[in-house]
This record gives sequence, structure tokens and C-alpha cells, in this order.
Amino acid sequence: QVQLVESGGGLVQAGGSLRLSCAASGRTFRNYAMGWFRQAPGKEREFVAAISRRGDSTDYAVAVKGRFTIRRDNAKNTVYLQMNSLRPEDTAVYYCAADVSSSLYSSDSAKYDFWGQGTQVTVSS
Repeated sequence: QVQLVESGGGLVQAGGSLRLSCAASGRTFRNYAMGWFRQAPGKEREFVAAISRRGDSTDYAVAVKGRFTIRRDNAKNTVYLQMNSLRPEDTAVYYCAADVSSSLYSSDSAKYDFWGQGTQVTVSS
């Protein structure tokens, strides 16, 4: 089992920044890939970013590339999502997820085994 707890969400004006954190426990953190997903009201959950077990490889959705950065600190069992130049369309509940089954990270939410409870990000125009 892996327990994931997100934090760092909130209300920010367009153009602002937020940093989300996801603290993991239960299994050896450096052994699994991590991802961030988001779900806006009335929409399906969508991929945001993913990072490999060692943190040396990342992937981003087109919508956030160049504005968001995912990184991890394996010593702190934490993955981060730095979000800059935020837009109203970034408003959503953001979830972190752990993929303990695969050797590579994925943009497919079905590949992830454990999920956090989510943190709300609201960007005002």
C-alpha cells in the first residue's frame, strides 16, 4: 500500500504561481514512478505530468508544458508540481498518483495504482 497526501492548493490570480506537494508513505518511494492529474468540474480526469523513479525523466501534457515543472525528492518521499503562469483553465482538483507496477511512468491514469485525496487549485481571471 501507498498513502499519498497532497497539499499546496489554493486560490491565485491568473499569472500567479503555486507549488503542490505530495507526501508518500508505505513503500520505498524511490521504487515507483509518480504522476499528477487534474479534474475540472464536468470534465474527465486528465494527465498533467509524470516523473520517473529516479527523477531523471519527465513528461508533461501539452497544455502545461513550459509552465509546470514536476520534480521529486526521494530523500523526503515527496513529489512536487511547480505551477507558474497559471490560467483560469488550470482550475481543477489536482491529484498525485503512484505507479508501483510499471518500470516506466505513464500518462494513462489507469496505470496508476494509488491516488491521493486531491487538492483544489482555483485561478481567478
